[in-house]
Amino acid sequence: MSIITLTSDFGNLDYRVAAVKGSILSLNQDVHIVDISHEIQAFNLVQTSYIVRNAYKHFPKGTIHILSVDSFHHKSRKNIVCKADGHYFIAADNGLVSLVFFDIKPEAIYEITLNNRFDDIVSFTSSDVFVPAAVHLANGGLPEVIGRKIDSAKQLMFPKPVYNDSEKMIIGEVMYIDNFGNIISNINKDLFETIGKGYESFTIKFRNLALSKVFGSHTEVVSDWDRETEFHGQSAAIFNDSQHLELTIYKGSKNNGAKTLFGLNMGENIYIEFF
Repeated sequence: MSIITLTSDFGNLDYRVAAVKGSILSLNQDVHIVDISHEIQAFNLVQTSYIVRNAYKHFPKGTIHILSVDSFHHKSRKNIVCKADGHYFIAADNGLVSLVFFDIKPEAIYEITLNNRFDDIVSFTSSDVFVPAAVHLANGGLPEVIGRKIDSAKQLMFPKPVYNDSEKMIIGEVMYIDNFGNIISNINKDLFETIGKGYESFTIKFRNLALSKVFGSHTEVVSDWDRETEFHGQSAAIFNDSQHLELTIYKGSKNNGAKTLFGLNMGENIYIEFF
């Protein structure tokens, strides 16, 4: 059974998600449709890339991923199919694919030519362009039939942390805030360990707060499970399952988690100073 995943900034209140699913099933009732997320902040490509990058790897090779974020139709903008890491990704040529695969070279990229001649009647890109392309691939069709191969798609620069040697400091930023209010930075474990080899200690600084330890997981925050409830609300830094530095509140939530208590927003700086 072919799998098509859906990721969008449509939300779940309006008709759009249902319209996309209905369009898929109208073309092939046997396709297995999986929602990744429809709660992406409007037009937020960095947030989308973090979610998709960490989700797609758990699907079988050959899965088709429709990325309907910043995807509304404009006849001067291409729509693309990108084959990368054995999966197909269908999106507007808005730079999203380059953020998802900032460290992986796609196997092939195609400009979708399907329905191009009906440009004036394309009103909803996801159902009018993305769905026919996705179902074609799900049916075993070749991407060359629905598009023409191109050398590259629009490139966006993924925000990267930098190391200031004179101040012995990594400077990163908040790139994602999850449903628990956890703050995820763009500082990864490899960079932290590589820079930190020559130093004895470090301090993580953000706003007017500081932490001096990084845990390997949320549960490592608890040092005595007989007193687990006493650790509720404790602030901590961890390396999460995507190996990014995360600021968290143990057993926090969207309303009383790190986002609320630390007051950090997307794009704000996080510093790691080494000693």
